[in-house]
Amino acid sequence: MLNTLQSTTTLHNGVKMPWLGLGVFKVEDGAEVVNSVKSALEVGYRSIDTAAIYRNEEGVGKALAESNVPREELFITTKIWNADHGYEAALAAFDVCLEKLGLDYLDLLLIHWPLPSQGKYVETWKALEKLYKDGRVRAIGVSNFKVHHLEEIIANCEIIPMVNQVEYHPRFNQRELHEFCKKHGIQLEAWSPLMQGGLLEEPTLVEIAEKYNKSTAQVIIRWDIQTGVVTIPKSVKAHRIAENADIFDFELSQEDMDKINALNQDQRMFADPDDFNKI
Repeated sequence: MLNTLQSTTTLHNGVKMPWLGLGVFKVEDGAEVVNSVKSALEVGYRSIDTAAIYRNEEGVGKALAESNVPREELFITTKIWNADHGYEAALAAFDVCLEKLGLDYLDLLLIHWPLPSQGKYVETWKALEKLYKDGRVRAIGVSNFKVHHLEEIIANCEIIPMVNQVEYHPRFNQRELHEFCKKHGIQLEAWSPLMQGGLLEEPTLVEIAEKYNKSTAQVIIRWDIQTGVVTIPKSVKAHRIAENADIFDFELSQEDMDKINALNQDQRMFADPDDFNKI
């Protein structure tokens, strides 16, 4: 049931992952990220999503250490950056991430981008498989992987990714990718679910929000999880963090879900993973 902030989906290895979490992309390390994470934990969030390239893992770790939330209740995600593709490089990068976070183990580790120009994501994935087998990570997955990237992992590796975190919002609902992930038991997760605020004035969403006496952001987040997509909206404001979590006391009708689905324009806001090669 999707009726509380602690509601979870079960990954294909049996690990439970919260449907809603806090993303900290572009949240400044130090007081800003510490306060954001603490605000989220106080509201009841248990999932925090960071990445090596965000350069705020230390702040996330500080907030976790200062909270009174038991470690076993938390679900912490970080990501291997593009400069650390390759088997040994990925293993070393993981050690750095874990040290910065101040944790003994990680709940979810992702490859941040496939970086096809380097041709190393299969090798990198094998490093994640080792970390998983060694019990240092409870679940492993990828981020920004398209169908053909996933197919190569599945064909050449032992473990199917448990999560694929991608750009996902009503203007870009990635239907083909979502169907592929469902077929293979891969949990889809949305980053930039609010299109960086670009959808908050969309007339259809505004109309639906008024009907339920909710904000457009709350409607979008609710649409995500009713579509079976984990979501991690980002905010540094305590009242927004709380508002984003207030989506478990209503349910969108199928008619309204269909209206939101119809907003899709296959409109990607960010880089195509086949072309993104930043290191």
